[in-house]
Amino acid sequence: MLVDNGVNGDSRVQKTARSAADAGWDVVLLGRSPGGAPQSWRLGRAEVRLLAMPDPLARRRHEFRRAWLRWPLAYPPSGIAGHRQQSVKAWQADLAVRAAKLTLADATTPRLALRRRLLQVEQAAAKLTRTWVSGRYWMLTRARTRRRFHNPWDRAYTLLWQKIKGDGAWRRLEPGLWDYELAYGPVVDELAPDLIHANDFRMLGVAARAKIRAAVRGREIKVVWDAHEFLPGLKPWQDNARWLPAHRAHEREYAPYADAVMTVSDGLAELLRREHGLTTVPDVVLNAPAAEHGELTPDAPAPDLRALCGVGPDVPLLVYSGAAAKQRGLDVMVDALPQLPGVHVALVVNKPAGPYVTGVLARAARLGVADRVHALPYVAHWQVVPFLSGADAGVIPIHHWPNHEIALITKFFEYSHARLPLVVSDVKTMAGTVRSTGQGEVFHAEDVADYVRAVRAVLADPERYRAAYDRPGLLESWTWEAQAEVLDGVYRRLLPDRPGPTPSGSPQPAAGSDAVGPGSARPAVGAGT
Repeated sequence: MLVDNGVNGDSRVQKTARSAADAGWDVVLLGRSPGGAPQSWRLGRAEVRLLAMPDPLARRRHEFRRAWLRWPLAYPPSGIAGHRQQSVKAWQADLAVRAAKLTLADATTPRLALRRRLLQVEQAAAKLTRTWVSGRYWMLTRARTRRRFHNPWDRAYTLLWQKIKGDGAWRRLEPGLWDYELAYGPVVDELAPDLIHANDFRMLGVAARAKIRAAVRGREIKVVWDAHEFLPGLKPWQDNARWLPAHRAHEREYAPYADAVMTVSDGLAELLRREHGLTTVPDVVLNAPAAEHGELTPDAPAPDLRALCGVGPDVPLLVYSGAAAKQRGLDVMVDALPQLPGVHVALVVNKPAGPYVTGVLARAARLGVADRVHALPYVAHWQVVPFLSGADAGVIPIHHWPNHEIALITKFFEYSHARLPLVVSDVKTMAGTVRSTGQGEVFHAEDVADYVRAVRAVLADPERYRAAYDRPGLLESWTWEAQAEVLDGVYRRLLPDRPGPTPSGSPQPAAGSDAVGPGSARPAVGAGT
């Protein structure tokens, strides 16, 4: 299995690896080490390896050059700017100590007055130097940040390479994709897998190229492409005219090498079928939470949401769980608090101290509700449901973006299994589901007044909405166990000659065990066996 992140925090990938291993597959999950140093651990029976991935190709060539015309005084992008800034700070720190020593010196010290005047001159020189260094550093920063690849020249550059190389244009437009190949490719070749499960669009290319290399050596590799999002519907993470065309071209070039495609919703499955001319509709594996987690760290119970927020059981508490970004709509939750006296908000996010959340908290302070907004970090994926159950309602205030319209996202299922009434924006799929099940209220995205109406309705009669979860079969169909059966079915369809699942009652390795071989109770699949 391949994923382009550090695994922790990606519950879908963790559950996929663990459930595949529990079904009898020999699983090695390769991810990218966030700290640059290789790491490894066991996830149930699956092995996780985080690879060191240098990314020099992610920087454009102009980033290594000086912007002579626009910022002639800027430092060169060589690292000297940080060195000079730190040197001046050290100089000023030394001057401060020397000044303190002269202040404490005995009045009879020889040439004391002269030494003080000379120190004042040196202090003025240091101050002037720091201003000069800061100005040149600022120019370097502007030279880097102002170039966003979103001007007429860059659009023309993109169109030129699309005309010349077609779907191969990504090699010129987004060469950083090769950094993934150079880090993951050799490890995949060494493992010699029978099947590669490629998560999302970056890993699709890594898997396809490994399949091609294996074919030359006379080995067949089956590729499963797990599309988490619809790439044409993504908002590029930076203002870059090249990013989306490059990644779409990369995806189109390698999509034909996938032997099976799976995704997160029926709507996305149909979009992928049309986008890539697939002969069959992709299998759907929902981002549902596991009903049971077995022996996963039984001595580490889920932390208490209300205790972390410092509120009692009678305080109305709304929770948002997930990535923090402007298009996720967290602003509306804060803007509504002045109209919701006594209501608290918990933001369980990936970066509670990140710039966006810091801005949201500053907004709360300006509105006088800072004491009712609590930013908390993620918990382990098997703790999410019991953790969230401490709230009175789960909120999904996302804005209208193509990918937001087509799927029931992870937090929807997590809130549901926590039996929380929901307050969701009117994005198509989630709004339709909530209206049909009666498990919550729908409001117009980015509309504070309508959000306040929905919250008041849910808090006024929460049991009415919780009752929706008593419908027979509803939550059972939204469990990872049901999705794991689909996942295993895809694998066995591609590799029908492999042994079946471990027989019930056979010896099992302990959780987290590194045992391989006789204790596994079945032949390992993969690694060329």
